[in-house]
Amino acid sequence: MSETPFNYNDSYEYFFPTESPEEYCQALHMPYMGIFLPILYATVFLVGIVGNSILMGALVFKFGVRRLIDTFILNLAASDFVFLLTLPLWVHKEIWLGVWRSGSFLCKGSSYIISVNMYCSIFLLTCMSADRYLAIMYPSVARKVRTRFYTNGLCICVWILSCLLGLPTLLSRELRQYNGQAYCTDVELTPAKRIVSLVMLILAFFFPLLSILTFYCSITKKLCMHYQKSGKHDKKLRKSIKIVFIVVAAFVFSWIPYNIFKLLAIISGLQDLKPPFCLPYVLAQAGMEVSSPFAFANSCANPFIYYCFDGYIRRNISQCLCPWVKGHSTGSSSDTLDTRISYSLSTFIHGEDAIRKRRRSLSF
Repeated sequence: MSETPFNYNDSYEYFFPTESPEEYCQALHMPYMGIFLPILYATVFLVGIVGNSILMGALVFKFGVRRLIDTFILNLAASDFVFLLTLPLWVHKEIWLGVWRSGSFLCKGSSYIISVNMYCSIFLLTCMSADRYLAIMYPSVARKVRTRFYTNGLCICVWILSCLLGLPTLLSRELRQYNGQAYCTDVELTPAKRIVSLVMLILAFFFPLLSILTFYCSITKKLCMHYQKSGKHDKKLRKSIKIVFIVVAAFVFSWIPYNIFKLLAIISGLQDLKPPFCLPYVLAQAGMEVSSPFAFANSCANPFIYYCFDGYIRRNISQCLCPWVKGHSTGSSSDTLDTRISYSLSTFIHGEDAIRKRRRSLSF
């Protein structure tokens, strides 16, 4: 199995070391994908490169003090930017109907970068959600551990771990010759290697995803409790809840379909792949091909999400693009996602703690 969705488009991906590959499972033909994918990947490349460049520039050359959360956002944008640099290679591959004409080094290197990007993105999002959860739910603890040294060190650990987890992709990718043409694909996976891929997928994607959802559900629960107590006129609180759901929904919509199909492909690949047992495996591969554009479009969507829903970043991007125009403040620094939620919940939590202490003192 491959760590990238770009490897499941053509029947050559299912060839085994045999003189009769037609005896084994053949890929399901997806009409118009040879036209659709190059256009889509080229669009994602152009939009993503511009968007992430502007976002990184706004965060690096920003005005004022940088927030701790900006360090995670900057690393996430850098990861997406490096990944997007490989897309022209895959556009070229799709135009040539799957034939790889860029050499063995770029075959291995681009696949490795894509794998590292996937791990880096999910780990950074997990760190961001954990950091946000800690800052909101346990502010006294957060003040002690949420430092720039801690944030930078955590990002370095994420990059190192992601690079290590991407090594199996680097080692498994190779150029294969078929009918005189070169294809960038994987070596044959043994059942043991498929089990390792299954474990890595669960630990490196589904477990972090569960953590993200747990953190956000806990935050949302507190927000809803505060909303019930504060009445229907708390517009900032309603907007905070909406933003949390948008951030989570964008990530889930982008990545869940592809990784579910990938999970099914790995599980079905452990079975006998010869007909008539090909259907689950072939359908899972087709699902990965269809869902992969949504997964990788997330790399160009992140800058727009932050621009639309984080007023702090929006002001810095505007000042970065138009430094000669004096920025008009649309609100104070508290008009950002983190500080808005933190302020609302901190007030609520402290109020609840005060009520509990008062009740204990009266009981004695």
